[in-house]
Amino acid sequence: MQFKKYTKQRNTSIQGLRSFKDTLPKNIKKVINKKGHIYSETLSNWKYIAGEKLFKICYPKSFKNSNRFGVSTLLIMVRRGHEVDLEYSKKKIIDKMNSFFGYSVVESLKFTSFDDGKIIIPEENVRKQNVTNNKYEKKANNVKNEKVRKSLLELTKVFREK
Repeated sequence: MQFKKYTKQRNTSIQGLRSFKDTLPKNIKKVINKKGHIYSETLSNWKYIAGEKLFKICYPKSFKNSNRFGVSTLLIMVRRGHEVDLEYSKKKIIDKMNSFFGYSVVESLKFTSFDDGKIIIPEENVRKQNVTNNKYEKKANNVKNEKVRKSLLELTKVFREK
């Protein structure tokens, strides 16, 4: 693959085959790189990481990576009444996740209870959650390529459902 620099213009172009990641706009790349890989791998391998018993009563909701202090947190939704079971196996889950990825991915776990389809979230967090979803939708709507825009909107719908 050759890199070509135009002397009269500020743009650079790449000749040859490009990966899908290289064709995405910079704003979308930041969103995908921020959470995408670790969270999706955790979701797909949650049965192995948590174990058979805990798999039935909890699931990962989101992954937060704090740049200021270097502490990354996994938010886990737990069925009401099983919080103690998860609290006792907290260290085991952290160790399994870190060994699965090969480096220290998660340093802490946070639990949120839900009751048979009802998710219990403090009211102050509801506003923030909707604002962030709208922000990513606006960024996806700014993409000029129609096919990429549609696929990104479908991707945000999948993440909302989980």
